[in-house]
Amino acid sequence: MSNSLDAYLILAGILFSIGTFGFLARRNAISMLMSIELMLNAVNLSIVAFGAFVPSLHNQGAVIALMIMAVAAAEATVGLSIVIAIFRNRRTPLVDEYDSMRQ
Repeated sequence: MSNSLDAYLILAGILFSIGTFGFLARRNAISMLMSIELMLNAVNLSIVAFGAFVPSLHNQGAVIALMIMAVAAAEATVGLSIVIAIFRNRRTPLVDEYDSMRQ
């Protein structure tokens, strides 16, 4: 493929689609968190690509990507701690079992 914005956006779209499918198709909470991380990485790729190919966004693209990485790290930390806490109580990582906590 050529070194163009289209190639990066197509790759980002494919990664986002894989992440969306992984989130919707999995029952395991850890797999769902990994799929969310994959979607955030796809967004990062598209933002960095726009920053590299659009001259007016050259400096802002990297800053926005760093902010998204910080949010992704915080999301992974909080999400994984919630999953671990629920796993200690319920002994299952399956999301279908979590709705019984409402009772």
